[in-house]
Amino acid sequence: MKTSSYSGFYKLSPAERLAEVSEFSGISQADQEVISQPGALDMDKADHMIENVIGTFQLPMGVALNFMINGKDYVIPMVTEEPSVVAAASNAAKMARDGGGFFASNSGSVMIAQVQILDVPDPNAAKIRIYENKAKIIEICNEKDPILVQHGGGMQDLDVRIINSAVGHMVVVHLHVNTLDAMGANAVNTMAEAVAPFLEEVSGGTVHLRILSNLAVHRLARSRVHIKKEAIGGEDVVNQIITAYAFAAADPYRAATHNKGIMNGIVPVVLATGNDTRAIESGAHAYASRSGQYTSLTTWEKDQNGDLVGTIELPMAVGLVGGATKIHPTAQVAVKMLGVKSAAELGEIIASVGLAQNLAAIKALATEGIQRGHMSLHARNLASVTGAKGDILDKIVDKMVKEKKVRLEYAQELLKEYTK
Repeated sequence: MKTSSYSGFYKLSPAERLAEVSEFSGISQADQEVISQPGALDMDKADHMIENVIGTFQLPMGVALNFMINGKDYVIPMVTEEPSVVAAASNAAKMARDGGGFFASNSGSVMIAQVQILDVPDPNAAKIRIYENKAKIIEICNEKDPILVQHGGGMQDLDVRIINSAVGHMVVVHLHVNTLDAMGANAVNTMAEAVAPFLEEVSGGTVHLRILSNLAVHRLARSRVHIKKEAIGGEDVVNQIITAYAFAAADPYRAATHNKGIMNGIVPVVLATGNDTRAIESGAHAYASRSGQYTSLTTWEKDQNGDLVGTIELPMAVGLVGGATKIHPTAQVAVKMLGVKSAAELGEIIASVGLAQNLAAIKALATEGIQRGHMSLHARNLASVTGAKGDILDKIVDKMVKEKKVRLEYAQELLKEYTK
């Protein structure tokens, strides 16, 4: 396998697929065993990851194919329980290749730590005093993580906000910290704790909460894609996709499901690489609401040639150092498989997968309807649950889909019929 574009990959056995991916990514035989063998996360490692451990829980890991991002091919590991997600992302990426694939960028790796100050007698003057002491605040914060500073990171700037709340005015200081290739929660929280006494002294108030924000507006990942109209079924399909997007952009009820489809692509890659899915989810949905109304995380437009152009922009606080990424054996192999050199690159990949997933979902909705492909895969799952295999499994799936009776009881009836 020399490229991420591979025809008939789904026809291979799991072992054959792993061999092809290993040839593409260069992962070792030991790495292959970590992915393919159950129990890669042993009880000792699991017991050190969370509290009260009693066992482990496995999900399937698939790979999305056909992705070209900034001119580079990727085979992308995805961990999910939902049928159709991996196939949909791969199909969308295939459509994108004729237009050069995905073009991704980022805004940097700056996280925000919030320090909440209450009972400030003169909040507006306190705000200015805090700005006057910015250099000292940066010095106090950076003393807590000299290694981060040594590598070019650390606290770089701050903002001060005055918020009128149910308990009165509060002054909120935002510490801007470049966390480089770490997600950075521990680093920014430690800095917020360290600088709290000085902020009380400067403001005349009392510090309450000191915590990072998952609305990481200074750590955005962006991706753009150009889909030729011929690759997607013609200009009429382009128009239908744009009309479907306009619904999500205007209506929060539709936007919620539209964005859920985006996260169908994003979360599996975040999970595969050992990153914090809840942080990414909360940041994405908060970012979708920043205008005051919840809306789409993507945009879809038509260019002068009648081709489809899509974009996505969202917070992407993922890391390559620290956390589960450095503990979980399978997450480590997933990162190797991607061959990423920085957390920013990983974020760009994840954003591109989200854009691809959205394209696949919105195209299906706007044309044939979402159920056709989804139900086919769901039928295969149900047939597998009955114990059916090989040709009999295929017959059961075909029958359920054709008759639009995708139910476990019917799959069980068909199994009895075909095995008489």
